[in-house]
Amino acid sequence: MDMKNPFDLSGRVALVTGGSRGIGESIALILAAQGAHVIVSSRKQEDCQKVVDAISADGGSAEALACHIGDLEQIGALFQQIRDRHGKLNILVNNAAANPYFGHVLDTDLGAYQKTVDVNIRGYFFMSVEGGKLMREGGGGSIINVASVNGVIPGAMQGIYSITKAAVISMTKTFAKECASAGIRVNALLPGATDTKFASALVKNETILNQLLPHVPLNRVAQPDEMAGAVLYLASDAASYTTGTSLTVDGGYLIG
Repeated sequence: MDMKNPFDLSGRVALVTGGSRGIGESIALILAAQGAHVIVSSRKQEDCQKVVDAISADGGSAEALACHIGDLEQIGALFQQIRDRHGKLNILVNNAAANPYFGHVLDTDLGAYQKTVDVNIRGYFFMSVEGGKLMREGGGGSIINVASVNGVIPGAMQGIYSITKAAVISMTKTFAKECASAGIRVNALLPGATDTKFASALVKNETILNQLLPHVPLNRVAQPDEMAGAVLYLASDAASYTTGTSLTVDGGYLIG
């Protein structure tokens, strides 16, 4: 490890899903700032390209590759492109997620259930499988799954989303245990309430916010940039002995 800069990612290839905005965008920017070549991915190529342009303007290296992780064929095509262009993958950040339903769990319809499960469980799983295979060929790597505090304490009116995020925490432990011998570390980030478009139903709703904040010792929601440092740690050599863990960044919410 470079003790002068254990966070140096020079020469590494990183893939960030859901990288066009919010937490994913902040993660892409910080990984690029530390020298990684960042593949920014989300459903819309043009949205990814805006982040790539920002990275390039700052002297970093990045490219945009669109992929909807709820579609297994698109996942296969994405990794084929990565294999053809780079021949390796060092860092995978599974951040793209779906949360289409906000309401009582008993009123969850099949469409909302299926979309949430297809992206948050099946998508993360097969992204990790394909990314893990590339990492195994290259001698190792780091997978970071963006889960949620809702995977520990279910969020009100967010039943199926919370269930899938609990599954992501379990998935993280499973991959960490089975992939350690291949030099692959697998960890999860558990964000608390963060001011993103994805979470706008929560953070822009004054009633919900007034119910939430008394349970957050820091008494505010997070900004997306406040999640990026934790991911940088997990992606870097600074975390070389860290695997199977869930790093909570929630302003103290889970303290209770």
